[in-house]
Amino acid sequence: MAPQSMIRVGLLVSFSVFLTVTLGFGLPALLNAVMRLLGLPETSVTECIVVLYALFVLYVAMPRIPRGSVEVKGKGVLITGCDSGFGHALAKHLHRLGFTVFAGCLLKDKGGEGAKALEEFHSDRMKVLQLDVCSDGEVKAAVEFIRNNLEDSQRGLWAVVNNAGVSTFGEVEFTSVDTYKQVSEVNLWGTIRVTKAVLPLIRRAKGRVVNIASMYGRMGNMMRSPYCVSKYGVEAFSDCLRYEMKSWGVKVSVIEPGNFIVATGILTRDVVATTANKLWSEAPPDVKEDYGKAHFEHLMALMRSYCNSGQKDDAPVMDDITDAIVSKRPYTRYSPMEPHWWIRMQIMTHLPGAISDLLYF
Repeated sequence: MAPQSMIRVGLLVSFSVFLTVTLGFGLPALLNAVMRLLGLPETSVTECIVVLYALFVLYVAMPRIPRGSVEVKGKGVLITGCDSGFGHALAKHLHRLGFTVFAGCLLKDKGGEGAKALEEFHSDRMKVLQLDVCSDGEVKAAVEFIRNNLEDSQRGLWAVVNNAGVSTFGEVEFTSVDTYKQVSEVNLWGTIRVTKAVLPLIRRAKGRVVNIASMYGRMGNMMRSPYCVSKYGVEAFSDCLRYEMKSWGVKVSVIEPGNFIVATGILTRDVVATTANKLWSEAPPDVKEDYGKAHFEHLMALMRSYCNSGQKDDAPVMDDITDAIVSKRPYTRYSPMEPHWWIRMQIMTHLPGAISDLLYF
């Protein structure tokens, strides 16, 4: 487990104990009163609460239970978006583990630094290929390249990691419909396009499909609607694919990273400035008038403050993707994130909207 996981364990145990004490005194008293009114035994309520909370603490606090690992040798993995960020780090990581890595890079043919760094491995197990997930032609060419370069094409491709993606921000009324389309074209349709293209090879290997979504694929947030829409789509697509692939022995997992802005460099002050100028210049006159420049500048300052936020080490994400690929029984979802984001996601996805809205907005 990564170091952050131990911090998460400690905080989650503390959170669980706090809830246990709070609800342990208040909830039983309330339920016992209800049971008395109904003429039912009171002790059964307390016993049920103790058992349920014991299970809850075990669920959130126990380290990951080993579930066996597959043999790595001879297995190939396609990773999209290897120019930088998670994809670039993952290509190096899986290569070290012994996988044959097919690293798809958007800028390989343009001399991108990320692609060059991977090519410098000069390894038969590190194969860098040009891959724009929005291009049917490049996806088709990539699949043909993989088929021709697998150690044993009859065994198929062990895994695909759909990592390529883009991020943006902006309030709904400031964001054009084209922006929604552009973000989803990469994050959602790119994932679908690549997955459909490689599925025959994955099915042959009874392998893995690993889709990189986000915590914003499970919960919304202000200023992030284009990104949330695309990642919610990735979550839904992954669920449907998992149901369909079960009979083939193919496992489908979703990775839901939290805030790794610093680790990936996905959001910088230059990006915020460029996006802000575009949002304001393209906004309709009535929207500018109603919201006002001061309101807009306040939100942009908030986005700039996020540029230095989040976890600096991408190890939790690498660990979870690796587990999804090598574990004999991978999880459906992995949520590598800081404890406060994990708690927020549980609250926003499990409690009534009125409560989560009151707490966070």
